[in-house]
Amino acid sequence: MTSILSKFDSRLVKLEKSILPVHNSTQALTKLAANIESTLQSIDKIASNQEGIAAEEALILRGPQQSSIGVYTDALERLNANIAFKGNDPRQSLETAHLVETGAKKLAQLYTKLIAQASTSNTIQNPMSYLPSPPNAIPSIPTQAMSNLAPIVNSLRSLPLPATHPSHPAAAGILAVLKEAQAGCAEMRGAWAKKSLESSSRRILGLIETDDSGGGVSTGKEVGKWVESVVAVAEAEHATIQRLALLTSNSIIQKTFATFTSPLLNLMVSTLSSIQSLVKKSVLSNVFFAFGMYSALSDLQPRFDDVMRQRAGRKENDLSEALHALRGVCLRSFPEFIMRIKQVGNVPPPNAKQPDVGTGVSETTIATVEYFNQIPEVRDAVCSALATLGDGNWQMGGGGMGSKTAQQNEEVSDQELLEHFAHDVMVALTTTLNNLSKTHKRPALSSIFLLNNISYLRTKLMLSESSVDEFLSTNTQSHLNSQWRTSKAAYFEANFTALISSLADERKGKSGTKEKFATFFDQLEEVAERHRFARVLAEDEDGREVMAEDVVRLVVPAFQRFLGKHKDKEFSKSKHSITSIQDTC
Repeated sequence: MTSILSKFDSRLVKLEKSILPVHNSTQALTKLAANIESTLQSIDKIASNQEGIAAEEALILRGPQQSSIGVYTDALERLNANIAFKGNDPRQSLETAHLVETGAKKLAQLYTKLIAQASTSNTIQNPMSYLPSPPNAIPSIPTQAMSNLAPIVNSLRSLPLPATHPSHPAAAGILAVLKEAQAGCAEMRGAWAKKSLESSSRRILGLIETDDSGGGVSTGKEVGKWVESVVAVAEAEHATIQRLALLTSNSIIQKTFATFTSPLLNLMVSTLSSIQSLVKKSVLSNVFFAFGMYSALSDLQPRFDDVMRQRAGRKENDLSEALHALRGVCLRSFPEFIMRIKQVGNVPPPNAKQPDVGTGVSETTIATVEYFNQIPEVRDAVCSALATLGDGNWQMGGGGMGSKTAQQNEEVSDQELLEHFAHDVMVALTTTLNNLSKTHKRPALSSIFLLNNISYLRTKLMLSESSVDEFLSTNTQSHLNSQWRTSKAAYFEANFTALISSLADERKGKSGTKEKFATFFDQLEEVAERHRFARVLAEDEDGREVMAEDVVRLVVPAFQRFLGKHKDKEFSKSKHSITSIQDTC
């Protein structure tokens, strides 16, 4: 049994030795076949990838179509995925990255084209008409254009950048492309906004140039409204820039908005500079235009700082600089106004040619009333300027109500400042009017001139429904009332003393009485004739009636007393009756 098993074992060993070479050869062949199969699969895959890249390249180079932005975006995403997951071939990755960058440029070009189309038409017609609407009410890029831009913006925002994909070969190039496109967008929108605002700027400059008074407070506030429209358009576009921004970090948005606001600020500075030049040519004529403008721009400063400076990261304060220059104009207007009033009263010496002042209301008086009537509209701005100038410093050379409190170092309120200024103006004006009245060779005409002017001041500033009397102090009103009483007394003395005296002279006898009678009516006719061309209180009907009643009460009783003394004398009653004298008076 043992012998049989031993023989069987020997035979198995011989069989194994004979089969082993065949087995080894079969294993080698199997491994070789597996290698061949793997190689063939790799070749097929490479060929397939090349065909896919070729197809993507054709699509990318052809550029995006508005109707198929999604297809273009998908192609870029596949290329980016190719770089991310198969980056072991640097050469192929660089080629794909270059293709991705090209695609980004093509998308950016379409983005720029659509914004250019939206920025070359549909400018805002009269931006000021949208005030005080919220920024979203001001027209910007049309809704359809914004809808077309939205998928492009989303696609560009999704591209790899150094901050998000530091290892991407095209990240730096894509960042440069997006920066350039975003800056271009800001420049185009800035040009569009400037064009929208230029027409209203020219209109306001035209108003100022054609109006001798600069248009007054209302036009000054219109300038403030125009600057407000500049800020409102910028604020509306800030929201648009945020929606269209390709790079959305705060610093880049700030820089983009600064690019956008640059042409608007240049336009604003240029317009305000032109306006200030016009104002400085005639400060006194344009003073309340300047105050209206100063008041409106001062109120706008906080919003300007928020929108035009903080959001754009600007340190320069163009509006503040304009306000500073305008404030200087306002400050110098006070002493210049009083000085001009005083200069009118500087009459030449008696041997020189005298000015023809007439008997009506002086232009200086009218201008002063207009000056006071405009103060309430810009009261805060006027008080602020007076406070800066200092109480009494509007008087060149000192003197006046304000200088007294200034010497005593007393604290004065805005109301007191305004009252002091008004008092000094009124004293200067009444002094000038008294000086001008003395240039008349005939006292009767001189008294009519003074009466008309003082009455005009009282009627317009004290007796009419006006807010001016709120800053006419008790001293000022007392001064005007005193001037009125003095001018009225002078008027009666110069025009009616001789008339009344003609009835009371010492001529005796019947012939003397008749001479008095005739002289009275001759002088009455002379007075009447004088008043036909030298109208008294022509613009104050009620005051004129009161004055006529006073004249009747002065003249008629004197004439009646004369008749009573000479009842025995015969006078022409049919021609000269009490009624006729009353009518003449």
